[in-house]
Amino acid sequence: MTDARATARITTGLFVAHALGSAGVIATATVASIVGAELSGRTALAGLPAAFFQIGSALTAVLIGVLTERLGRRRGLTLGTALGMAGMAAAVVAAVTGAFPVLLAGLALAGTASAAVKFGRFTAAEVQPRARRGRAVSIVVMGGTVGSVLGPVLVAPSGAWTRALGWGELAGPFLAAFVLFAVTGLVFFVFLRPEPRDLAARLEAAGGDPRDLAPARPLPRLLRDPGVATAMATLILAQGVMIMVMGITSLHMRENAHALSLISIVFSGHTLGMYAFSLLSGWATDRFGRIAVLVWGGAILATACLIAPLSPAFVPLFVALFLLGFGWNLCYVAGSALLTDHLSTAEKSRTQGINDLAMGTVSATASLVGGVVFAVYGFAVMSLAGAVASVVLLLVVARYRLVRNGALAT
Repeated sequence: MTDARATARITTGLFVAHALGSAGVIATATVASIVGAELSGRTALAGLPAAFFQIGSALTAVLIGVLTERLGRRRGLTLGTALGMAGMAAAVVAAVTGAFPVLLAGLALAGTASAAVKFGRFTAAEVQPRARRGRAVSIVVMGGTVGSVLGPVLVAPSGAWTRALGWGELAGPFLAAFVLFAVTGLVFFVFLRPEPRDLAARLEAAGGDPRDLAPARPLPRLLRDPGVATAMATLILAQGVMIMVMGITSLHMRENAHALSLISIVFSGHTLGMYAFSLLSGWATDRFGRIAVLVWGGAILATACLIAPLSPAFVPLFVALFLLGFGWNLCYVAGSALLTDHLSTAEKSRTQGINDLAMGTVSATASLVGGVVFAVYGFAVMSLAGAVASVVLLLVVARYRLVRNGALAT
């Protein structure tokens, strides 16, 4: 098999894996706050299941990096997904028996599969020349479009299935995620041939970009790089805003008497915004620049947060959640491109792991804070907090623009 065919095979596999894995994550996210409130008996703890899942994903991002470095991308990602399957199996048992602590532990372990799926975008990038890496990442992230439709669509049927088994409808999405993670692991094992790490080494030896071969800078110096710091800050803030508002919306809708089917449709719209326009975001990032797209993303995130609390009706919430996903996508693609621009090959694995760890930690914190703020102050205050964080993102970008143009000392 030629390197070009191998690259196409690997990219296709990563696209499919991202589609299936994200569908599993989205299916569980749709009901996570509902399950949290019902099993714990306290609305303030509704955000805990999502928080533990995000904590697990964050902490195991570094583990996935180590596994893929030592075992290779194929075996490392397959093993990470298998660990996530075990966690999701525990979550199914917990949803059936009502064991809240088991649910939290299971979802924390299930986060390993999410970390493996997310790492796939870096694998896609490393088997491409620098000029095509952005496109490769966009193709893999586009897999989330399939997941955005498949995940929520599976919620109601899987719930009906488990209800027929006498397990209760809220166990259904967790069982669906278990099956999806199993297929994801199989895709990693079958499609990531030849080993992507070896293919990347051959590409680099054949004439890589000199910037890729620069030595790694010490971590403190690296994090002081304005481009690196800005990219990480925008990625972290966008992730926090998105998770906080998205994570509690299902409970907000449930309390306003929306059916599970309508909640699923809102989440379909949200995840469609998150993934469906990745290629457009990538094109805009290259055409208009990273900073312009980050500004657009931050502005759309703020707008979504201001629309969300205006009415508990279906249509306003659908529009708000769609915009929330689209604003996140713009920031995710542009921020990832900006981060990549400022890293050499020797710096990528370490810095990408730190970035995903930080994003996951903020996601967990946002889930916890969102649940508490919602319980104490309501949905409107929580959404306004997201708008404020979006404004902070815009200020970070504005500061970087001043630094880059020499108007502000670093």
